[in-house]
Amino acid sequence: MPRLELSITGIHSLQEVAKGDDLAELIALAIRSEKLDLLPKDIIVITHKVVSKAEGRLVQLETIIPSCLAEEWAKLHNKDPRVVELILRQSHRIVRMEKGILITETKHGFVCANAGVDCSNVPKGMALLLPKNPDLSARQLRDSLVKEFGVSLAIIITDTFGRPWRDGQVNFAIGVAGLEGLRDYRGEEDTFGRKLEASVIAVADELAAAAELVMGKTQRIPLACIRGFDFQEQDGSGQSLIRPLKDDLFR
Repeated sequence: MPRLELSITGIHSLQEVAKGDDLAELIALAIRSEKLDLLPKDIIVITHKVVSKAEGRLVQLETIIPSCLAEEWAKLHNKDPRVVELILRQSHRIVRMEKGILITETKHGFVCANAGVDCSNVPKGMALLLPKNPDLSARQLRDSLVKEFGVSLAIIITDTFGRPWRDGQVNFAIGVAGLEGLRDYRGEEDTFGRKLEASVIAVADELAAAAELVMGKTQRIPLACIRGFDFQEQDGSGQSLIRPLKDDLFR
């Protein structure tokens, strides 16, 4: 078998993003400023924060009027009631409200802490929400960058989630374009000739997690380019990674 090699390159040069900015243009400028020649089937991984900023998803906390529930829970756990209210507004369902932690199902269907509402790496008195439609955002960025560079590309938009039964956080794919988020091995044979029955690998999540190793949380590297991962060009989506309710043993 040929040797497989995967490379992940952090892209440092993206300027601070503001509401209304042409994010695809800024990404192209950052890539070119680092003299990175994109190749067919490169995968551009983007932290959701720059997408959300470009889409105007920053909220001034002074504009938020907390509900009684937000006020009571925030007082009990020493939280900002305006942030708690934002979390409640962004949630489709509350999974847990215990020990000062809010686990919710967002309106996108993601189960995560605080409905993805984030007050880090934003100006004081502000909070950042997830993109309204991360898959649409990924498709639009992909279309623009494919046109700009003239090569086939895939896009993964990421956020950092905790994991049940595991300590530590991992980057997950919340928006995907240009590749299928899942790789289905069911029906194929293992090395002993047995047919696989349950092996569906979340490759978009694996790629998102791998990219975080060069992006980091404090290094101001919101972009990465993954090269060498073989995939079929498809209309993938982050939604495909959400387990359907009928198959979920924990809801």
